[in-house]
Amino acid sequence: MVRHPSGALVSTLPQAFQQTAALKPDAVAIRTTGDAVVLTWRQYADRVQKIAAGLAALGVKHGHTVGLMLRNRPEFHLADTAAMHLGAIPFSIYNTSAPDQIRYLFTNAENAVVFTEKDFLPAIRAAGANLAHLVVVDADIDGCHTLSDIESLGDNADFDFDSAWRSVRPDDVATLIYTSGTTGPPKGVELTHANVMAEFAAIVDLLDLRPDDRITSYLPHAHIADRVTGHYANMVLGVPMTDVADPRAIAQALPDARPTVWLGVPRVWHKIKVGIETKLDTEATGLKRRLALWAIDTGVRAASQMLAGKSVSPSLALRRKIADRLVLAKVRAALGLDKLRWGVTGRPPSRSKRSNSSGAWVFPSTKSGASRSAWAARPPTGPTRTRSARSESHWATSRSRWRTTTNCSSVDRS
Repeated sequence: MVRHPSGALVSTLPQAFQQTAALKPDAVAIRTTGDAVVLTWRQYADRVQKIAAGLAALGVKHGHTVGLMLRNRPEFHLADTAAMHLGAIPFSIYNTSAPDQIRYLFTNAENAVVFTEKDFLPAIRAAGANLAHLVVVDADIDGCHTLSDIESLGDNADFDFDSAWRSVRPDDVATLIYTSGTTGPPKGVELTHANVMAEFAAIVDLLDLRPDDRITSYLPHAHIADRVTGHYANMVLGVPMTDVADPRAIAQALPDARPTVWLGVPRVWHKIKVGIETKLDTEATGLKRRLALWAIDTGVRAASQMLAGKSVSPSLALRRKIADRLVLAKVRAALGLDKLRWGVTGRPPSRSKRSNSSGAWVFPSTKSGASRSAWAARPPTGPTRTRSARSESHWATSRSRWRTTTNCSSVDRS
């Protein structure tokens, strides 16, 4: 259960969404770069109600699965949130999935409905999965529904929307996250509303997230990272979100989005670092180059002391302040990270790499990216056993949710 910015306690994602929409109806909920598309919370909520009613008219019920193969675009949030309000289980698959992978996933999930785009339609049709309804959100194609068709069905449906979303319980499954399949066929990890809310209770406590923060959505929705830090954070906390359809364009999108909380996987942070170094090598000369190198070195020294748990000496703190004013603040502004309060990464690099890769502009915190993650309980002797409110459907666990592995492990307290 999470304390919503409205003051209410919420235990499911539909509850949180409805609280947010009522609290700030005219505020921006979702946008794309350049404000090409902008949805307020009122518009978002109105369309969710229509799409939910339309899905109900197609036969989607509480507990049914709904597939999504979509880029990071407003239509994803509309479809996923609408299905969730029915008590259905929306889940995403990777847009790079081959037809045989699509067939396996849709057969395993037993979904009759899929939301997709025209670019992915050939692969879905080649998969030959038993689908009753295909909804193409960006084109009008024979044999498929458009999103407008679904909304029109909702306009004409005799459907009790409020009863539907109020019937969603904390123990209902909110989504499926399929594993990579490296040790066999992919397995669908069931994450309940209670799991997601437990995650947010921890995130809010740790990061002090605020309704006036800004976030982006650019990573695959088939991975839990973007669902939590983008899609769910948007509806639970009411933070405005910028959708970036092409993850390769995230560097160009950041100056437009100006996020205050941003998740970058290690590869993205590394690309940012390489970009700065390349620009420094090709464009900076003479005094300008020496000043930039001094500023970055000063930032790294300060970061190293902080990461080691030491206080920064007064002289270094002063040099860091000067370096920031002369160079580092300008670097952050050029990157679009000048408003950043929290930089988050997936896999923590070594301490030396952390300070050298990020000391010039941000100190990343660490976000666990495992769909089945749990905190270590205590250091036992023997196989590792973990338990968490975020772990639900690991069928190899006991009823008390303890998960036993044969791995040896240690806890890095740094």
